[in-house]
Amino acid sequence: MRKLYFLLPGTDGKFACGGLWAELKTFNLVKQVCSANVVTYRQREKDKPFLDDVLKQSNLDDVIFIVSWGFDVAKLATKLKQYNVVYHAHSTDYGFSLPASIPIVTVSRHTMGYWGKNSPNSLIYYLPNQISDEFQNLNLSRDIDVLVQARKSSEYLMEKLIPALQKQCKVEVVNSYVEDLPGLFNQAKVYLYDSAEYWALQGVTEGFGLQPMEALACGCQVFSSINSGLSDYLDPGFNSYKIAAYSQEYDVQRILKNVCNWTPPELPAHFFTEYRRESIIQRLQVILNDLNDFFTHKQQYKPDIESLTKIRFAKLFAQSAYKKIKKKYFTRS
Repeated sequence: MRKLYFLLPGTDGKFACGGLWAELKTFNLVKQVCSANVVTYRQREKDKPFLDDVLKQSNLDDVIFIVSWGFDVAKLATKLKQYNVVYHAHSTDYGFSLPASIPIVTVSRHTMGYWGKNSPNSLIYYLPNQISDEFQNLNLSRDIDVLVQARKSSEYLMEKLIPALQKQCKVEVVNSYVEDLPGLFNQAKVYLYDSAEYWALQGVTEGFGLQPMEALACGCQVFSSINSGLSDYLDPGFNSYKIAAYSQEYDVQRILKNVCNWTPPELPAHFFTEYRRESIIQRLQVILNDLNDFFTHKQQYKPDIESLTKIRFAKLFAQSAYKKIKKKYFTRS
């Protein structure tokens, strides 16, 4: 099995975010299957190799570089085109394309579908983000009626819905890092998440949407937007509720009804299984074996499946139009 190098711009300071934590979680899981290291490429860190130094080494055929930082992927793919590269895809809509020589491992089925359309000749796999075991319902007394984290929340949520709810129930708004997030979720009856506006303004998509699932695992009733990766697992009316639905008053009524009659979500026992450590390790073993075989094949064979370029698309479209015209006007009955 080839060694994996997870390429990250850095692992602290300005690079600290949910995407970084999710990538580091995947890295830690991979280490249980094969040899792996974090390699930085923007800031040097004393305990981690730096990409420019790594590229001076020999025998890099026995290495797979994992790229994931969306805005840097196109540049890194060009820089590493002679090596074995895999794209670990979270969000979409960064505007770049990838050659068939770069397999794609996606964190959501939404992202998998995007790349299935935009990179049809690439190997594509599904590997969801992990929900850590500490996210579970502890059956504690819940003294927070409504919980919301300010980051990524819509203007409507923060400036209209929350003030209206604060007049009628206990609302907790979190504006900073939470050390014990499972504990906080276990204190809340309802969790609100509305990220559609945030991601639209960023110009990219919600890759997975970890916190609504973590809240569900802890027994919260979840009111959420259903954009992009959230649509993988949120099922309004069955395991969650769609927020920002039609009117503020309608949202208030539904949320207060859940506060006053709170019970944990009724979810099938297997609902979280594919997102837990054991299932992800199993998927990783299959995916990494496939990738290892692919890169061995790539050393001996060149790609020979024609890509769907703009020129080829125009050609196929013209051929299809010609066939329709020929059938309609020149085929005798």
